[in-house]
Amino acid sequence: MERLAKAIVKFKWLIIAVVLGLTGFFGYQLKNITINSDIISSLPDDDPAAKLYKNIGTKFGGNDMGMIALETDNIFTAEVLEHVKQITDSLKITEGVSTVTSITDVLDIKSDEFGIEIGKLVDEYDLPKTQSQLDSLKDYVFSKEMYKGSIVSEDGTATLVIFTMLDGTDKEALAKDIRKKVEALNLPEKLYFGGLPMMMNEISDLILSDIIWLIPAVFLLIAFILFLSFKTARGVILPLLTAGIAVIWTIGLMVLTGYELTMISNQIPIILLAVGSAYTIHVLNRINQAKETDRKKALIKALAYIIVPVVLAALTTSVGFISFIFGAYLTMIKDFGIFTSLGTLFALILSVFFVPAVISALSMYKKQKDEPVETEKKDFLSDKILRPLVNLLFKHPKYTLTFWGILLLLSIGGIFLIKTSVNMQDYFKKDNPTRVSENIMQEKFGGSQPVFVVFRGDMQSPEVLQTMIKTEDYMKKFPDISTTQSVADLVEQMNDAMGEGKKIPDEKEKIEQLWFLLDGQDIMSQLVSDELDEGIIQSKFASNDSKNMEDFVGYMNKFIKENSSENFKIELTGMPSVYVKMNDSLLKSQAGSLIIAILFVFIIVAFILSSPAKGIMATIPIISTIVILFGFMGFAGISLDIATVLVASVALGIGIDYSIHVITHFNHGLKETGNIDKALENTIMVSGKAIIINVVSVAAGFLVLLFSQMVPLQNFGLLVALSMFGSGLGALTLLPVILILVNRRIKITAK
Repeated sequence: MERLAKAIVKFKWLIIAVVLGLTGFFGYQLKNITINSDIISSLPDDDPAAKLYKNIGTKFGGNDMGMIALETDNIFTAEVLEHVKQITDSLKITEGVSTVTSITDVLDIKSDEFGIEIGKLVDEYDLPKTQSQLDSLKDYVFSKEMYKGSIVSEDGTATLVIFTMLDGTDKEALAKDIRKKVEALNLPEKLYFGGLPMMMNEISDLILSDIIWLIPAVFLLIAFILFLSFKTARGVILPLLTAGIAVIWTIGLMVLTGYELTMISNQIPIILLAVGSAYTIHVLNRINQAKETDRKKALIKALAYIIVPVVLAALTTSVGFISFIFGAYLTMIKDFGIFTSLGTLFALILSVFFVPAVISALSMYKKQKDEPVETEKKDFLSDKILRPLVNLLFKHPKYTLTFWGILLLLSIGGIFLIKTSVNMQDYFKKDNPTRVSENIMQEKFGGSQPVFVVFRGDMQSPEVLQTMIKTEDYMKKFPDISTTQSVADLVEQMNDAMGEGKKIPDEKEKIEQLWFLLDGQDIMSQLVSDELDEGIIQSKFASNDSKNMEDFVGYMNKFIKENSSENFKIELTGMPSVYVKMNDSLLKSQAGSLIIAILFVFIIVAFILSSPAKGIMATIPIISTIVILFGFMGFAGISLDIATVLVASVALGIGIDYSIHVITHFNHGLKETGNIDKALENTIMVSGKAIIINVVSVAAGFLVLLFSQMVPLQNFGLLVALSMFGSGLGALTLLPVILILVNRRIKITAK
């Protein structure tokens, strides 16, 4: 380590030049940064439910469905119908929109004196104007199951305009364009925008908003804390400089390799600003503690000592992030793990190489040659916090253990109260317009979450169509399904209009005759494939509750199993199926990534410290912190979601650093003095200061996420901040007590 430290000082200008060159290169890439808020694109291709859901989007345009609701006292007025037509016509000529369905442009099947009439519900060129025409339309709409609760709310106060997007369209850009067009009409009715495309557009805007103002806020807050802690320019500039460069390298590399910012990876800059500054804090703190009068020797000696604990801390933090690659269901979480891990390593490299090079090159180290070594000045941390803490630990070690024991027992009870949440609606604050819109969609139209039952077989077969009707009837018995639609409904209605009764004909020839009349209708491309070998039942799910979704998937899978046939295949997909899969994956991901992280952290610590026992001791405080964290989540009602599922491994990766610095410093002090008490006291007084500064700065950085526009990120920031305080407290109380008791026992045994 000393040879490496000398080499860093020797080649300081080369190191600085390389860092500046790479920063310029990666910084240039940032101009091409893009945001992807589409959670569907993050679903794994090898998962059956996700694959089927994506295929429906490609084949039927079903999963790219948006909704615009108009709400007023009564939608059956000439003025409201004219406004619906304006929106419908505007959407029809919008590039990227494949189909539009509204009360002014929806298929209608009815019988007349000549047999059967297939046309539109209303004449778009001659909309109802008189009161008698409007009343007649209202009575007719409420008499038809395919309109009531689907296109028009059951209380007649709201109506929907539903649109689907062409496959391959930029959903976010199109959703933004549609919203802008509709709002520009300045209609008097209340407008609500729902469906996945509209939610994704809103999430994209929220991600951009968070990046624009949260990153500067984190930067300024950490700068303020560093100034209070170090009271020097380099104590502020160098930690933030290294963290800032690490952010530029990481995001630049993401852009260069074709990755986009998502609702998860947009946290990377904030995490790296908080975490990346930590390694420089420890380097600077060690340099400040150096007692050599020769500044070059002091720098080399401090650097030679600090390299091992800093490298060890960074490796364990990286392992915490890498663990997501093995256990995550969504590709966006795996990508987050990859690039946050790389960013952590970049921060490490900069702290170990760049910071000492800058200090050496610019002669920022203040002590002059032959200047007497100053006695250590007392400050608030040392005098008011660390010194009383040392006294408490030595006098009452068992009290500390008892405190932690009680806290852990209480927390274990809270773990059983944790719930999971994967619904996108829960990402928004309660007063967010998107969440308000989704509530309206649920209340008035049975929700906006698409549900699809896919039939593969001859779509003109009586058996297939009859089973589709049977499936729809079964689906509507579930409380959260109110309406369904399929080609079987159309055939059934046509048969009824022909006077044959509302049923599927038993002869294929009759079905083919009815089918002929449906050919060319826009709705057919949304319900059956061109080859007539595949069809779907479309529906919407009204609940956001994970348990309800799980019950529905189980309810449908039971039916599918009991009604399978050799002549056709039935499969279920849609957002409830995807959410249930994501829900299961959250629990598996949490358990899997956490076990992997703990195992690898233990191996790394035990290997570098050449002691499995010390590896165990180092992990005890952070495992205790994670247990307390989960307990807090349960008692506070914070759900496990795509953001909070990251917390435990992030807390493990970052929090273990504090234990590593305590054990490393303690071992070094024990070798030098041979005195347990003196070694531990020095450890807490020196490393303890850096740990407290580190905890406060990192926690403050994450607490800024409380001001995020997305609820999961708010919870993520709060939980990581709490875990920092917990792991820091564990490293400075629980771990020292363990070291005291273990070493006292060794001493007694030796005697």
